[in-house]
Amino acid sequence: MLTGSDHVRAGLGTIMQTQTEATLIDRLRGGDTAALEGLMEQFAPRIHRLAYGITRNEADAEEVVQDVFLSLFRKIGGFEGRAALGTWLYRVAVNAALIKRRGKRIELEVLLEDHLPTFREDGHRDGDRTLLLADWSETPEEELLSNETRRAVRRMIANLPDRYRIVLLLRDMEGLSNEETAEILDDSVASVKSRLHRARMALREQVTRSLMLGGVPERHSARAPAHH
Repeated sequence: MLTGSDHVRAGLGTIMQTQTEATLIDRLRGGDTAALEGLMEQFAPRIHRLAYGITRNEADAEEVVQDVFLSLFRKIGGFEGRAALGTWLYRVAVNAALIKRRGKRIELEVLLEDHLPTFREDGHRDGDRTLLLADWSETPEEELLSNETRRAVRRMIANLPDRYRIVLLLRDMEGLSNEETAEILDDSVASVKSRLHRARMALREQVTRSLMLGGVPERHSARAPAHH
């Protein structure tokens, strides 16, 4: 449990980080390339993680990181600070990653409903009785936390439609708030909450199928070309 002194230290650390970030931004505005390196050290790992989560390609993720910080260097003069720098960087990263993803191949639409549980007319869930009675509390912790399970969950997240996967990545992987996610995606908080809820439902369904039936769900077949 955090003590009062722990909260004070955490608060001071946040203040110091904000002050350091502001100093680096001012230096970057003055053309100091060393300041760009400082900001890259602070933000690049998070940008790479998000970019890889969207593109599922290491080379593309690396290029997105480079594109993001090149944009920052070129456009820092227009950064007014109304939004946090991290929010601005995430927004650029999402857009750059989606461009990479869509440019590689013809994107096929996968419906989120393919990943959600189905219900009969009487309101009861349809499907195998094992799934109906699924209780994660009976699953050994070592199985839940195994490397194989983690890899399977990452594949399940990758199979979600872009608009749901990105919300899940920003909220649950990057730890951003609904408000921050909405700002990054230029969307409403209500829409973010709705998409997050449905994405979590779909992910839970896929994990349940995997754990209860002893296998990793296969990628659903694509329905039709998406229009972007």
